[in-house]
Amino acid sequence: MNQLQKEIRASFNEKTIRVYQAYNNDIADSALKAKRFISPPFKRDRMTWIKPSFLWMMYRSGWGQKDVNQSRILAIDILRTGFEWALQEGISSSKPENVSQDEWQDIKQASPVRVQWDPERDIELNPLPYRTIQIGLSKLAVEYYLDSWIQKITDITPVAHEVHAYVKNGKMKEAKALLPKEDVYPLSKSLQIRIGATCSSGSHS
Repeated sequence: MNQLQKEIRASFNEKTIRVYQAYNNDIADSALKAKRFISPPFKRDRMTWIKPSFLWMMYRSGWGQKDVNQSRILAIDILRTGFEWALQEGISSSKPENVSQDEWQDIKQASPVRVQWDPERDIELNPLPYRTIQIGLSKLAVEYYLDSWIQKITDITPVAHEVHAYVKNGKMKEAKALLPKEDVYPLSKSLQIRIGATCSSGSHS
């Protein structure tokens, strides 16, 4: 059984929390212009994954250089009330051992949110001995995300490239200076239990 620590680390204030997504130029440019995601080119009928960890987003997108569909890194500030609604509605992205395949299909159909824990990454994108969250939104959750939760969208692709350049050149001090400050997100006991988190408060830099 996996006993690795599971914490949500993020940049947040009293009202909003910052999550990250990577897109192609068409989706990113239309979103930045309209200050919201526009469909098309954004596809509302697909699950969309939001990630509070900057470095996990860098790992997933290869610093925005993995492929054309992940070439633009967007920071999206969303309402904490919406974020916590998603956590409350979330189910694990993997089937529990004590649930049959048929039961699992029914559970997945009933929930618009998936929760997945992956190894957090350091600045060189090596795995760390604790896990960070990513959240998949579909159906009603996507509608809420697009139409109600989003407060601000920022293109941070240049920052990602700058941090990567420093890392490649061994300038770790300069690279780390550009990283966003991420603290452990405070969770109620019920939310901790719901998503399997192991810590509800603290700080990480």
